[in-house]
Amino acid sequence: MARKYSWKTGCDVEATLSVIGGRWKPILVCHLLGGKKRFGELRKLTPNATERMITLQLRELEADGVVARHVYAEVPPRVEYELTEFGRSLEPVLLSMQAWGRAFKARRSAEEADQQNSAMAAEEVVG
Repeated sequence: MARKYSWKTGCDVEATLSVIGGRWKPILVCHLLGGKKRFGELRKLTPNATERMITLQLRELEADGVVARHVYAEVPPRVEYELTEFGRSLEPVLLSMQAWGRAFKARRSAEEADQQNSAMAAEEVVG
């Protein structure tokens, strides 16, 4: 069942964010880039997300055709998630986001280290 969208700006970035926006969707999709995962595996890989949030995000990704859900008739039931071919097309987008995030974290760490060094130098001058 497809979701309804109300794109207010008409910007293509808005359309992309409507599918992968939020805190957990891009993380779940990144984990699925490595192949099929069971729900429990995804839960362990995203420990700060609640089970309900993971379930809701996976359902939305499934409704958008990004994730495929496979249910196996076993006891206990086994459910696996994997990216569809359409979902795999997000790989370059997510890898670019990952590289940008890594560079941003390095930049912020360097800025914080500079601030600490400046504060320590100022204390030495005063003391």
